[in-house]
Amino acid sequence: MQWILIIISLLIAAGVTIYMKSTEKKYKEVKNQSGLTGAEAARRMLEANNIYNVQIEMLNADDGDHFDSATNTIRLSKDYFNGTSVAAVGVAMHEAGHALQHASNYAPLRIRHAAVQTTNVSSTLSYFLILLGIIFSSYALMTVGIWFFVAVVAFQLITLPVEFNASRRAVMSMQSMGMLTAEEQKGARKVLTAAALTYVAALLISVLQLIRLLLIRGSRE
Repeated sequence: MQWILIIISLLIAAGVTIYMKSTEKKYKEVKNQSGLTGAEAARRMLEANNIYNVQIEMLNADDGDHFDSATNTIRLSKDYFNGTSVAAVGVAMHEAGHALQHASNYAPLRIRHAAVQTTNVSSTLSYFLILLGIIFSSYALMTVGIWFFVAVVAFQLITLPVEFNASRRAVMSMQSMGMLTAEEQKGARKVLTAAALTYVAALLISVLQLIRLLLIRGSRE
């Protein structure tokens, strides 16, 4: 049973990764007709919502596009900051969606930010305690470790509405502001959907891992 769970997890991870990369690659090659760069699209979306205090910066390294609420800054990779592709506009507006969440005090985003440090600690402790439980055949240590892992799964669950909402805000802005044609909007939505699936996949894989850990604990009772 445990091997089946591992295989399913690997298949989910591989399938979603392939889909995301192929979708992103396809729409990075499609230029939007308006010639807007990702940075320009994000700025227009922010200003349309009366937000003028968010910085937009280009990443020097491939650290991943993100919104930093601590400094109120959107950081985009070079391809998305300067790029005029449909993918660039979609991703940049998604990050602007996070900035809008921050400005509106969006509750799930607040909860996720509050839980980040705790989740990092829980992730480290969970495997450490589970390993000790296996080594010393301690049901109690494994149980505590599993509860720490449950906290990690809960964090991933909280992440889903944050990501989906940011994409929804991006799509609504695309439609209302007319920055992309109808066909280009379809492409941008596909890019955002592919990105969102990575979070869904991460949650599913963690749930399967949780089931596997419970099976391991059960076999040592």
